[in-house]
Amino acid sequence: QVQLVESGGGLVQAGGSLRLSCAASGNIFRINSMAWYRQAPGKQRELVAAITSAGSTNYADSVKGRFTISRVNAKKTVYLQMNSLKPEDTAVYYCNVDGLNSGLRSFGSWGQGTQVTVSS
Repeated sequence: QVQLVESGGGLVQAGGSLRLSCAASGNIFRINSMAWYRQAPGKQRELVAAITSAGSTNYADSVKGRFTISRVNAKKTVYLQMNSLKPEDTAVYYCNVDGLNSGLRSFGSWGQGTQVTVSS
């Protein structure tokens, strides 16, 4: 079983910054992609940013130039640096990790979610 622990959410004024962290632990042989999703009230969950094991990144158009995803493989941790935050960034942010466990079976896990609220 793989556990994800997220931290770093909170309340910030528009134009401010927050940094989210997500640490994976448990039965992990290899982590492939790591990603952040978000879900605002009444909306579907959407991909915010993703990063592969090789470091290739992908961003939603709405956050390009403002958010940066990174990872530290030795720590099995992914980060999301969020700058120039806007009220429309308000959502619950979820970490998602996929990879292989020690039995070389694929896994995909979700974090518990962390609330990000941006006030205008």
